[in-house]
Amino acid sequence: MNQQLAGYAPAPVTARMENHGSAMLKVAMATGQDLLARVGSMVAYEGFIQYEPNPPAVRQIARDWITGEGAPLMKCSGDGLLYLADYGAHVVVVHLDNEALSVNGTNVLAFDAQLQWGVERVKGMAKFAGQGLWNVSLSGTGWVALTSRGTPVVVNCGSGEDETYVDPDALVAWSPNLKVKGKRSFKAASLIGRGSGEAYQMAFSGQGIVVVQPSEDSTDRLRARG
Repeated sequence: MNQQLAGYAPAPVTARMENHGSAMLKVAMATGQDLLARVGSMVAYEGFIQYEPNPPAVRQIARDWITGEGAPLMKCSGDGLLYLADYGAHVVVVHLDNEALSVNGTNVLAFDAQLQWGVERVKGMAKFAGQGLWNVSLSGTGWVALTSRGTPVVVNCGSGEDETYVDPDALVAWSPNLKVKGKRSFKAASLIGRGSGEAYQMAFSGQGIVVVQPSEDSTDRLRARG
């Protein structure tokens, strides 16, 4: 039996964050290299790792996290190997090298605690989304793990005049330097069924990337916020 299961054993650690299969994240933890992760995402760990749900630094920022776009976070610290997952969703690992990324809060799995982060309103979307659309901004140098409902596509927007249109409920992340605006559908039929996911699109232009998952989020991101 051990020989049959050998192919599922963890591979040697080569990076701070890496995939173990398509739906699990492996994090090499070390003292002084804390991690912020989605509460409830831990599926296994080796070594000595401690968890602090909703730490003070998160509570301070979470005062602005009132739109339902985010997820509770926990601080993970210690030494060992940590395994995270989110109900079988695909895991995408990104290394930021003095770069920035804007992420749908529901797609944040984990990120290095030394990264600068916050909750920001997406400019140009307020008139389409009541109080607006909010995302998690990450910047600096460090590792980020995102989730996607299925294998995502990464669209390179380029620098021309053509725009890239995305269903807001399928959006995972994008380069924050891209220009964003909302587009309303002209077909009345689009107001039937899923509503905002088909009645509105987000238009991206400029130079950067957009990450799109092949499944709409169950929450309508452009519904009016009260």
